[in-house]
Amino acid sequence: MIAPTSAHFDRQYQTHLKHLKLKGLQPKTIEAYARAIRRIGEYFEHQIDNLTEPQLAAYFSELVDSHSWSSVKLDLYGLKFYYQHVLRKPWVAPGLIKPPRSQRLPDIVTVEEAKRIFAATRMPSYRVFFFTLYSLGLRLGEGLRLQVGDIDAARARVHIRDAKGNQDRLVPLPNATLDALRRFWRLHHNPVLLFPNRQAGRQGAASATTPLDRGGVQAALHQVVAACGLKKRLRPTACGTAMPPT
Repeated sequence: MIAPTSAHFDRQYQTHLKHLKLKGLQPKTIEAYARAIRRIGEYFEHQIDNLTEPQLAAYFSELVDSHSWSSVKLDLYGLKFYYQHVLRKPWVAPGLIKPPRSQRLPDIVTVEEAKRIFAATRMPSYRVFFFTLYSLGLRLGEGLRLQVGDIDAARARVHIRDAKGNQDRLVPLPNATLDALRRFWRLHHNPVLLFPNRQAGRQGAASATTPLDRGGVQAALHQVVAACGLKKRLRPTACGTAMPPT
């Protein structure tokens, strides 16, 4: 009994992955929804096609005790997606979960604090990257995806691709940011990427096909913030209010 059940789950899981891809979801969302089905499948011994509301209540009740509400919501949405697009069934437990409302205000980086961070960042690639995020008001992923062709110097704007909600948008390009990007590009001459990875050094950056490492960027920011003595909890995705051109 176990083998056929597992084989059926594997087939359904692969179908789930295909539908996630076809819906054009962001890679992070695809991974979260896929992880949800793997976790739920393990909990119910790979029998998840006919779950009842009491079963779901038991599962999510245990999940709340061991995971964040963010994980609970992702598992809920992932399972709903599975029922809707793989099983073609209505969701069996509407209104079962209602996460508590919470609003966390981000730590705001002042202009002076931002200047301290830039000055304390020794690596040029990270220094220019932090300045670009801050001056354009970008999220981490948006900055890493920037390409040479996204910079419209004539119109003083930047084309941000695949932003939140899988939407593109245009943001103003300050002169200071344009100058910084031009100077930095002259150091690596990559024809596509504005922030190529540094795995092969400066010479290898010209032919790099991937951007700076996300983990390396985050670690560098944490180190710089600590070195500056700032007590704020900062992420590259929250480099705050756009900095006026200087």
